[in-house]
Amino acid sequence: MLTQRQHQLLSFIHGYLDNHGVPPSFEEMRGALRLKSKSGIHRLIMGLEERGYIRRLAYRARALEVVRLPANLHRQGHEEVFESEDHASNVVQANFGSRVGKPVNGGSVNSLPLYGRIAAGTPIAALRDHSTQVEVPPHLVRAGDHYALEVVGDSMIEAGIHDGDVVIIQRCDTAENGDIVVALIDDEEVTLKRLRRKGATVALEAANPQYETRIFGPNRVKVQGRLAGLMRSY
Repeated sequence: MLTQRQHQLLSFIHGYLDNHGVPPSFEEMRGALRLKSKSGIHRLIMGLEERGYIRRLAYRARALEVVRLPANLHRQGHEEVFESEDHASNVVQANFGSRVGKPVNGGSVNSLPLYGRIAAGTPIAALRDHSTQVEVPPHLVRAGDHYALEVVGDSMIEAGIHDGDVVIIQRCDTAENGDIVVALIDDEEVTLKRLRRKGATVALEAANPQYETRIFGPNRVKVQGRLAGLMRSY
């Protein structure tokens, strides 16, 4: 899933390439999305690249290539239009009323809610299907509330977290330096990153040298949970 802004930018880039044969400049993208600064465009470009929708070509100015388009992109005349989606919230919507989920098969495993997919690259909207459950071995569940998320992306690969893994998250609102956390950014986006506090700033570090560390003011990042375990299917 893409955020609404990512949809808008991808649609603009795709249409501009079709019409002009070259990618738009950052200033043209900023103007099209009516953003105040080009730093917002840089963040959206990173997100689209990490999700595999565009590719930046090295050592060339304005070098962007659209690799693929989402299934809900269609044409109306000469314009690309995205079908309506619910973009009201990119926050993991979790009901933490229960403690650790329900025992399954006589207590041999726990059943936790699988709330959706989380980017191990740039933040993406989390699915909100509360009916989906995942069976988790008891040793992966500590005391407290837990939920599960499916990982999308490879920016935490050097921490042993791969695309398609299911991470078990212990719900909390604080974390130690170096913890891998579910971080809520600006009350609208969530991502899985390693948390570092540096003076008055908060750094969200990837575990892949291809991705940049993102720095935020202390009031822009809220911890929604801490990594407790991981499951992988082969």
